[in-house]
Amino acid sequence: MNQFLSTPIEYLKGIGPAKAEVLKKELQLFTFNDLLFHFPYRHIDRSKVYKISELRPDMPYVQVKGTLKNLRTLGTKGGQRLVAEMHDKTGVIELVWFQGHKWVKDSIQANKEYLAFGKPNEFNGTLNIVHPNLDDPEDAAIKKYLHIMPMYNCTERMKARGIDSKAIMKWVNTLLMNPGFEVEECLSDAILQENNMISRKAALFSIHFPSNLALLAQAEHRLKFEEFFFIQLKLLRYKVKRHQLFNGIKLEIIGEYFNTFFERYLPFELTGAQKRVLKEIRIDVKRGIQMNRLVQGDVGSGKTVVALMSMLMTIDNGYQACMMAPTEILATQHYETISSLLKDMPVRVKLLMGSTPAREKKKVYEQLEQGELDILIGTHALIESKVVFKNLGMAIVDEQHRFGVEQRARLWQKNTYPPHVLVMTATPIPRTLAMTLYGDLDTSVIDELPAGRKPIQTILRYDSSRLAVYGFMKTEIKKGRQIYIVYPLIEESEKMDYKNLVDGYEGICKEFPEPTYQVSILHGRMKTAEKEFEMNRFIRGETNIMVATTVIEVGVNVPNASVMIVESAQKFGLSQLHQLRGRVGRGADQSYCILMSDVKQSTEAKQRLKTMVETTDGFKIAEADLKLRGPGQLEGTAQSGILDLKIGDLSKDTAILALARNVAQSILDSDPNLQQDVNKPMAKFEAIYRKTAKWGRIS
Repeated sequence: MNQFLSTPIEYLKGIGPAKAEVLKKELQLFTFNDLLFHFPYRHIDRSKVYKISELRPDMPYVQVKGTLKNLRTLGTKGGQRLVAEMHDKTGVIELVWFQGHKWVKDSIQANKEYLAFGKPNEFNGTLNIVHPNLDDPEDAAIKKYLHIMPMYNCTERMKARGIDSKAIMKWVNTLLMNPGFEVEECLSDAILQENNMISRKAALFSIHFPSNLALLAQAEHRLKFEEFFFIQLKLLRYKVKRHQLFNGIKLEIIGEYFNTFFERYLPFELTGAQKRVLKEIRIDVKRGIQMNRLVQGDVGSGKTVVALMSMLMTIDNGYQACMMAPTEILATQHYETISSLLKDMPVRVKLLMGSTPAREKKKVYEQLEQGELDILIGTHALIESKVVFKNLGMAIVDEQHRFGVEQRARLWQKNTYPPHVLVMTATPIPRTLAMTLYGDLDTSVIDELPAGRKPIQTILRYDSSRLAVYGFMKTEIKKGRQIYIVYPLIEESEKMDYKNLVDGYEGICKEFPEPTYQVSILHGRMKTAEKEFEMNRFIRGETNIMVATTVIEVGVNVPNASVMIVESAQKFGLSQLHQLRGRVGRGADQSYCILMSDVKQSTEAKQRLKTMVETTDGFKIAEADLKLRGPGQLEGTAQSGILDLKIGDLSKDTAILALARNVAQSILDSDPNLQQDVNKPMAKFEAIYRKTAKWGRIS
């Protein structure tokens, strides 16, 4: 960054120390460069000025010109509003401000002509515009950029201090018109020419003040490409450096453990997808380079068997393996599943969790360090300093998004040499998100369900159908099936009117009384022993119904459970709903997911529930979730802040992201350390995006 753009923001004409403090606190704008990269959130076409008589309440944002009259403050303290009338030759429209009305009143004058921009509405038969933007039509900056005008995000605190979108627009204009304004090009001429992109300087001018919509589109494309390119360049360089720095263990033998399990003890035939993923893992671990692979597989797709067979490859080569899960329920389930599958084989497997008795922990520590254990399964307890492996060859992390970066790193730092890393998730990740979050990993997808699994039928029902749902539940229980009922809350909340677990449990017990029926309850506030007791009763079939919170969202496996009922389903996110639905459909019987909802729903909630009813494909659901919520809100991503993109949108800019990744990969293929003269400027600018790529570097 040049010296001019590094100048503190208070030194820009029109800002000063007081306004600079507000900009720093509210928008984290500290320098001229920060202001330059505070992009408009949209542009509005203000080339047309309507007559007031032409306005209708169903119109989008419009612009009118007229004289302000009859300014008055109405309402009592705490609920006041400023109202003014705008007159032109054809009619009158009311302008109304509820927020920042004191500042607005001080900044406008009666009997003066203004341009008003906003959305026409109708209230009690009177046409109005609420919170319009007012501009002096003689303002030179306004006149210059009146045809396509940028709109900038502002907070209420900023508006109260007299800083609005118009003020930011003027400051950006001052910055761009300054004789000292200059920006360095960060992409090579070859990239610009081959991809028909405008220069960085031209893009920055046109993103703020485009002379036409075509130039705005070119500016957006160029700046989105730049942002994605440096993220991908950073992530792909991590991969290059890892391969250069870390010589992985060579697991060249497919021996007795793997072959014996595959030929004699594998309880079902592997799907084509499982075979493909195992082949990809096999190729990785033979290369002498540390494997760093993400395995995505929908709920019930068979990731655990893939993990087990990968660990058997490791044991065949004389190394230990471990598997870390985020909860004791899930860790215990993995332990029981893997121990059962290996019960007739001489593989030494142990479980280590926070609740493991001290004497048993000590024994596990000793056996592990002496090499007397082959596989260790556990929770966060695996990363404690007392856990020392003799020769860890593979580290597997399940539901890895539930672990922090440091927690994951501590697991594979337990060796003097890097173990192979396999991270697994049952939360499907859209391709754009995977390329950004996990850009330095190789990715495998298990996209087939085991043979014999029937698709889960998903049904939306309203509270008015509750008695019919109870009848259906009783029919399923008569068939010997079991049922989950999931609530979003443990106790009643005054602010939230949706169903809660305590009331729900009492109601279910009344509708399904003992001794005919048995009901379990499970929630996060219960002690570990209580949770295990209730869960085990349900697993053994001693209870017919499990009333629970989302503590059962991940990992619980009861093949006999055929019905999942989600209360207040409109309050759950798509990812959670999909995970909950995955708790059933794990046996050969037809399974059902019933989404109970209020009739009144937000537009977004309706779309979520519609998506759930229409598809069971986790990847389609993940794409829909990305479009509905945006990347920053998806589960697991918020912990990093990596998706604080300035202009790119992962839900819309898939093609630009793919192009940026391909270009970055082609450059690194020929110049992995960016040492060629043509690439040195890009190596310098890579540092700008260092924070953005932080979370992707998981090993």
